[in-house]
Amino acid sequence: MKFSGTSAIVTGGASGLGGATAAALAREGVKVAIWDLQEDKGEAHAKEIGGVFCKTNVADEDSVKAALEKSVAANGSPWILVNCAGIGTAEKTVGKNGVHRLDHFKRVIEINLVGTFNCIRLVAAEMEKNDPQADGERGVIINTASVAAFDGQIGQAAYSASKGGVVGMTLPIARDLMNIGVRVNTIAPGIFWTPMMAGMDQKVQDALAAMVPFPKRLGKPEEYASLALEICRNTMMNGETIRLDGAIRMQPR
Repeated sequence: MKFSGTSAIVTGGASGLGGATAAALAREGVKVAIWDLQEDKGEAHAKEIGGVFCKTNVADEDSVKAALEKSVAANGSPWILVNCAGIGTAEKTVGKNGVHRLDHFKRVIEINLVGTFNCIRLVAAEMEKNDPQADGERGVIINTASVAAFDGQIGQAAYSASKGGVVGMTLPIARDLMNIGVRVNTIAPGIFWTPMMAGMDQKVQDALAAMVPFPKRLGKPEEYASLALEICRNTMMNGETIRLDGAIRMQPR
């Protein structure tokens, strides 16, 4: 895909992986819409990169439809969708505090999995209206899973299930959308530095970094963004989940 004259939507684009990706796309001349619930951060980041901010609940159909309408009005029909919005939780199936709360499990699935699919289906329908580039391409969708989809740790039943679902739907959605020229891929990051990680004690951060075979550090959001841009550029990349993890394989705890 050629970036010139295109527009993108980045969910969870106010900070972290999404924030870095939004900035990287903007540097390539792409018009970017940031979809996020963090209004102050989202507005500030959108202003910084010359984009537009839409306060968006990805799991809510009406919220996504409204954000899409605002994005199209500001930037035109989207060519790129990067799904970074998500949440995590730590709760054992059965632990010292009793059983895993069902509403907590449902909330993680609703945002991470249902929210991702909600954005895909609505944005892909808009992408279909684009005049095709080379090879008939009308758009590219990049989802965010996690190594927890494959190596879920203790307390990650909900998170792993949600991210495993994102991995599992990548190929069938790529097949669903092949006739309209929209590619679908997923990145499964390892342990990356994000705002959530910044709130942890430095000793915890150092211990997590030491788990990575090489390089022995936390991943950088800019490295996620770099891969996202390459997926956009490389038209042959479709229906794939790519681990971006420094060769880590997570232990039970």
